[in-house]
Amino acid sequence: MSKSKNSTSTPVSYDFDAIVIGTGPGGEGAAMKLAKGGLSVAVIEKYKDIGGGCTHWGTIPSKALRHSVSQLIELKHNALFVNNYPQKAAFTFADVLRHTEQVINKQVRMRSSFYDRNNCKLIFGKASFVDKHTIAVKNRDGSIDTITAKDIIVATGSRPYHPDDINFEDANIYDSDTILSLDYQPQHIAIYGAGVIGSEYASIFRGLGVKTDLINTRDRLLSFLDAEMSDALSYHFRHSGIILRHDEEYEKVESTKDGVVLHFKSGKKMKAGCLLYANGRTGNTDKLNLGAVGLKADGRGQLAINEHYQTDTKNIYAIGDVIGYPSLASAAYDQGRIAAHVILTKEGQKKLIKDIPTGIYTIPEISSVGKTEQMLTQQKVPYEVGRAQFKDLARSQILGSDVGSLKILFHRETKEILGIHCFGERAAEIIHIGQAIMEQEGKANTIEYFVNTTFNYPTMAEAYRVAALNGLNRLF
Repeated sequence: MSKSKNSTSTPVSYDFDAIVIGTGPGGEGAAMKLAKGGLSVAVIEKYKDIGGGCTHWGTIPSKALRHSVSQLIELKHNALFVNNYPQKAAFTFADVLRHTEQVINKQVRMRSSFYDRNNCKLIFGKASFVDKHTIAVKNRDGSIDTITAKDIIVATGSRPYHPDDINFEDANIYDSDTILSLDYQPQHIAIYGAGVIGSEYASIFRGLGVKTDLINTRDRLLSFLDAEMSDALSYHFRHSGIILRHDEEYEKVESTKDGVVLHFKSGKKMKAGCLLYANGRTGNTDKLNLGAVGLKADGRGQLAINEHYQTDTKNIYAIGDVIGYPSLASAAYDQGRIAAHVILTKEGQKKLIKDIPTGIYTIPEISSVGKTEQMLTQQKVPYEVGRAQFKDLARSQILGSDVGSLKILFHRETKEILGIHCFGERAAEIIHIGQAIMEQEGKANTIEYFVNTTFNYPTMAEAYRVAALNGLNRLF
């Protein structure tokens, strides 16, 4: 048992130095950092396997599905295969799910080994607070155990938001978790919510040949993106056959025996075989008994924290989706490590990087880092743009993947890189080349780096040299 002291210097014994609730990216990052720092760590997971929503229902499954569907689309357009090899008539959602299940199983096995190697105590059950140092764990047989620790990290993630007026028990209504249990090929799917999740699933279903309506409550697709990237995605969605319905909100969702009918506030209505509701998420904090430790979540189930990820109860930390923005698996992992660093060292010098890259796994893919043109214009920053079209790159022509572009925003006078936006296959990989230069200090982070270095040829990375030359040629 570890030792701690209270304000009167009386020794207090705890079962563990730290307890981490949740085994998603945030929980894993925190647990590994704490364990490698020499602390005894217990990790509580309510699901039967580790990995959290990221591994089982979110990031990993959707990206594995997207990869499979992207390969099918590529195959359909490859004359070599279409003309010379017999093709299966059609692949269904259930077909591509099999690959997803294999990836999930590999992730679970790999991540389980991390906890074993680092001597973390894995406890499977539902956690709730008894007091600020004590957690009650409800086991599957209904019994309850309690464990104590000096510090506790809440990394319980989030779940799809369910409005009260939609019955998610109806057979044809799904959210982004339950859609993975879809065991038939719908003829027509309506996706309500055109955020990242809705847009990704629209790509997946349309790629499988399903008639797809994407209903957006806003006036533009993924409005946080650079407008040029958003417009490019909208164009390719429409080109693929996705029906985009902007500025629509539902009045009522009616479930029928053969599908759903959406009644919109605009007076319009539409029918589909099934509905995927993908409009928002809620932090998993409602079952934690937060009142026992003087904490209260907001209306979205999120906890308020300070710059060190501490809640108002200072020995209780919160990371990942339960604190809101940026709600990215990559950021959650880093948040977990930073919170653990605070516990280990009692200092809070480590921070998330200023410009966190965004990867959106639609078909085609989008990734960006830094400022958009709209931001720079509003801030009255004198910038210029360098562009490279993928169709002009030898590697892209070899791959037969000519859709996409790279855009570099840079300061006209200092040539400092201000933002990078990429659209097309492997965009989420390509972006990191630019990010690495953008993060450099001083004069090392200018667009001139890309014309002063030598790239492998032919590569997609060569887009940076092309874009840099294009941008510098615009200066006068």
